[in-house]
Amino acid sequence: MAPQLACFPQQGVMKPILEHSEIAALSAHQLDLRLVTGWRHFGTRFFRYNFALHEEVLCGVMPLRLRVDGATLTKSQRRVWRRNADLAIRIVPTVHCAEYDRLFALHRERFTSDVPDSLRDFLSETPSEIPCLNVTLETRLDGKLVAASFLDIGQESTSSVYGMFDPEHGRRSLGIYTLLLELSYAHQLGKRFHYLGYAYSVPSVYDYKKQFLGVESYDWGHGWRSLPKGFTWSRELAPLEEAAVAA
Repeated sequence: MAPQLACFPQQGVMKPILEHSEIAALSAHQLDLRLVTGWRHFGTRFFRYNFALHEEVLCGVMPLRLRVDGATLTKSQRRVWRRNADLAIRIVPTVHCAEYDRLFALHRERFTSDVPDSLRDFLSETPSEIPCLNVTLETRLDGKLVAASFLDIGQESTSSVYGMFDPEHGRRSLGIYTLLLELSYAHQLGKRFHYLGYAYSVPSVYDYKKQFLGVESYDWGHGWRSLPKGFTWSRELAPLEEAAVAA
């Protein structure tokens, strides 16, 4: 039997969580308080939810984080780090610009469903300061932007908002590399936690986030716990209606 988190019982119906709020500005400390209870945001829209439909299956949504001190990399992640040693990195306040939009247009071609329309789906019109401090980690090859990730800065934590890369350089594993850059920057800043975003409790394109050693998942209502190795949890479509009634 695969190990379980308390919020995803083997039998029965879990209590669904689906919350959202508009917040125009919050302090670094207030951002930490949101992140530690499973909240994320795109622009000024804050949200948290513990279930989703993925490939026609009702599954759990799992906020993930790493403790920055003592974080170690797998052999595969170390290879990714070395493979990209030739790239130039720059950290700048986040802005909207044509260069980012061009990279986003290339990146979105990777999606076959839930295709995002614009970076403005994820970032406010003044992303460096609304709703909180945000920076961009630019990754360049011979001066050309090949990857970028947008990082919130809290008092004790950093949080990955969105990452994108040029699919032409897919062999470089730039999605993993940008997360490694974020973790390295969080360490430089002396932060305690780095939030990786969400993954699902069933196999998905987000599984690379689960591969970090020591990754923790928010066990809804029970706090943060080390993610059990091999964890899976899913339901057929039918229980979705039961869950709605239970709410």
